[in-house]
Amino acid sequence: MKAVQIKAIVALVLMVAAFAVAQAWRPTAHLVDSRGKANLEAMFPKAFGDWAVDERMPVQLISPDTQAMLNKIYNQILSRTYLNRSTGERVMLSVAYGGDQADATRAHRPEVCYPAQGFQIIDDQRGATDSSEHQIKVRRLVAKLGGRVEPITYWIMVGDRIALSGTEQKLAQLSYTTRGVIPDGMLVRVSTIDSNAQKAYGVQDAFIAQMTRGMTPESRSRVVGTSGA
Repeated sequence: MKAVQIKAIVALVLMVAAFAVAQAWRPTAHLVDSRGKANLEAMFPKAFGDWAVDERMPVQLISPDTQAMLNKIYNQILSRTYLNRSTGERVMLSVAYGGDQADATRAHRPEVCYPAQGFQIIDDQRGATDSSEHQIKVRRLVAKLGGRVEPITYWIMVGDRIALSGTEQKLAQLSYTTRGVIPDGMLVRVSTIDSNAQKAYGVQDAFIAQMTRGMTPESRSRVVGTSGA
């Protein structure tokens, strides 16, 4: 047998072996099958503490073409405006959930989504906020469009882990896929219209603490994870 033929056979064998290994490592079990499908309408209470949904204020956070794209990516999207009955302050909540956090359905992060709609991100930092049970890692942005200044607090759940960047999402996905599991994912975004970002973050932190306190334990663990996750 000629050397060229041997090399071709070896190359073919290696290709077949690589394909077999890839198939063996491909995750097949969905995390959502073991813990049930999420129902955002039920998970996020409409009233808690001093806050209640303001039915008179529909949320229009994104353009129609972006909304159509997100509808294709996510299984569920929840958008609400809450009114504080004591202070009159309003907070916008937007939640996107996907049962499969593979590359095709990676969360559409605000630092990408907002500039795509003409906003300028004028501040981007990491922080932490208190849920009703433990502190959670968050990302804080300030988006600006003309005279509209919108401070934003958000986090992303990949399974039961919080991920604040594309790299962290990849690592969280990998921690599941190496076990043959496809994780679900959720992006939770809270924002207000306020030129004073620090004041806005204080309002948002209080909102998040009261919101998670109003959730069932099961819903809360899916939305903010558990301590140390």
